[in-house]
This record gives sequence, C-alpha cells and structure tokens, in this order.
Amino acid sequence: MSKDAIDAITSAISPVIEAGGNYLEEVTVTNAGKLRIITVIVDNEVHLNLDQVTAASREISEIIENIAELGDHPFTLEVTSPGVDRPLTLPRHWRKNKGRLVIVTKNDGSQQKGRIGESAESSVVLDTGEVNFADIEKAMIEIEFKSLKSEGSE
Repeated sequence: MSKDAIDAITSAISPVIEAGGNYLEEVTVTNAGKLRIITVIVDNEVHLNLDQVTAASREISEIIENIAELGDHPFTLEVTSPGVDRPLTLPRHWRKNKGRLVIVTKNDGSQQKGRIGESAESSVVLDTGEVNFADIEKAMIEIEFKSLKSEGSE
C-alpha cells in the first residue's frame, strides 16, 4: 500500500480519535493475499478498556470506508491499544505506566531495570536512578506475574 493511502487514513481518522481524548499511535497496512489488513493503534493517558476501543473502531470504520485512496479492494480493520510489547518512546508512555517495572537499554549498551516513578518531558525517575530520554535506545515494560499462593500458606 502506498504511503499516500496511509497518510490519507491518518489524516481522516486523527480528528475523531483526538476528539475522543485519545492519541493515534500508528497506522499500518499489510497485504494478506487479496485482503488488506489495516491496523490502527489508539492510545490514551490511561489504559483503554474494550468498550473504548470498540467505540473508536466503529468511528474509524465509518470514516475509512469512504477514503478514495483505498480503492475498492476489501480490507479488514483492526483497532487496538498498544500492548506491553511496544517500547516506551514518548513521555506520556512513561506517565501512563508509572509504578510498572521497566528494562531500559541505554545508547551505550548498558541496561537499567527499575520501577517507573515521576517523569518529565526529558527524563524519568526509576527507583534505581534517573534516566534521560536522550540516553535511551529502547525501553520495555517487564511483565510481572503475581503468585496465586496467599501469604503464609504453602
């Protein structure tokens, strides 16, 4: 799919997504045989629930059905929120994930693991020290599993 079509989708749906208090993270289009899959990733300052994603999906679907750049080829629309497998790249990603465990790979190759505390536009405080965003190559949420055992039971 051409960049023009992705730009047309982005331009058409951004106002609706932003009007709902959300952010458009990414639009991708992949070809699966004769079918195209349009994936729209929507985010917010707080974690979106299924009802919010469904509402956004309905609004987006109505809009992209009328985008001329898509032609008349069939497509499947997938609207989702970012998963824990997406890197933290913007200050709002850090604010949203305050309290979670993160692994930061710095530009020099070193790693720092810590729990996310306060963040600003240029840095974040982890319980293991402050990190400037400019020094981060990649930052990923560490998935934590809680034990099903209650304290004191064996």
